[in-house]
Amino acid sequence: MSRLKVNEIFGSIQGESSFAGLPCVFVRLTGCNLRCRYCDTKYAYDEGRDMEIGEILRAVGKMGGRLVEITGGEPLLQPATPDLAACLLEAGYKVLAETNGSLPIEALPKGVVRIVDVKCPGSGESRKVRWKNLKLLGPEDEVKFVIGSREDYEWARGVVRQFRLEDRSWPLFSPVHGKLPPSNLAEWILADGLRVRLQLQLHKYIWGADRQGV
Repeated sequence: MSRLKVNEIFGSIQGESSFAGLPCVFVRLTGCNLRCRYCDTKYAYDEGRDMEIGEILRAVGKMGGRLVEITGGEPLLQPATPDLAACLLEAGYKVLAETNGSLPIEALPKGVVRIVDVKCPGSGESRKVRWKNLKLLGPEDEVKFVIGSREDYEWARGVVRQFRLEDRSWPLFSPVHGKLPPSNLAEWILADGLRVRLQLQLHKYIWGADRQGV
């Protein structure tokens, strides 16, 4: 049976994406190949324990609910992540997978909602974006930009227009929590008539920015 290194499994309210506000079980995998300046899950870089897929499914089942997100760290670093996603789908779950956009998303099985985080310059990791991923998006997949400045906004706006992302989905524009006031980002979006969704990290407004496992 395939094994993965798991940082935590917990039930919470989905704080991001178009699924925000829904009860969701999170499977946070250990390890990340990027070091974003604003990272809020540094504890997932190394901490975790090995678990078999069956063990993970049992833990998820105890949480209740049918919406599950595989996240990290960067979940696609672990070779068994597609197997985990396939098993969750087979068990009847709606499966989301959030990836930092630097690795091939086609590894994930059909039926998974792939949430691709395109790293803006302010992250310090924009050079590692795998642009091919944006051409592989399906109708249910989503694209997220975490924006910390006007420079980040203009860069993200350019990507949205270059790849015609407005034609395929509602790209998610999220301000860096505690750095960029959401009102600033909202005003820029409205001024440009940009067809994107302003996204706030709902869980941070409910439980606070530093709370782990929510």
